[in-house]
Amino acid sequence: MAGSWESSSEAERVGFITRAQSFSACHRLHSIHLSDEENKTIYGKCNNPNGHGHNYKVEVTVRGKIDRVTGMVMNLTDLKRSIEEVIMTHLDHKNLDKDVPYFATVTSTTENLAVYIWDGMVKSLPPNMLYEIKIHETDNNIIVYRGE
Repeated sequence: MAGSWESSSEAERVGFITRAQSFSACHRLHSIHLSDEENKTIYGKCNNPNGHGHNYKVEVTVRGKIDRVTGMVMNLTDLKRSIEEVIMTHLDHKNLDKDVPYFATVTSTTENLAVYIWDGMVKSLPPNMLYEIKIHETDNNIIVYRGE
């Protein structure tokens, strides 16, 4: 039967799974490597000393072989658990600059937030499965990071 698993036993079937999760956090765009005036010029209103908040939406995409027995790339329950541990526990309802040690020396841009999430997810997931982190900072601003 053409197209069946049996006829393509040598072919590797690869799938992608994306799980979305929303979280809320605040931050201030301010680089310790710049003067106060440079920070105000570069970051504008996002350099407000009191910070500002976002309702972020993050999409975590994994890539892998589709298991012949289970039919899954990975169990979604395991992916959900990793997202809870890496993202929700450490970032939800937090002040990124004050509550997340990583951002004590790294400017809390969404690009750097994607790197932070990537680094945590890589440690939490099976090797070589993480494909992409996509963060919707707003409806119009979306950052994609693939570990480069």
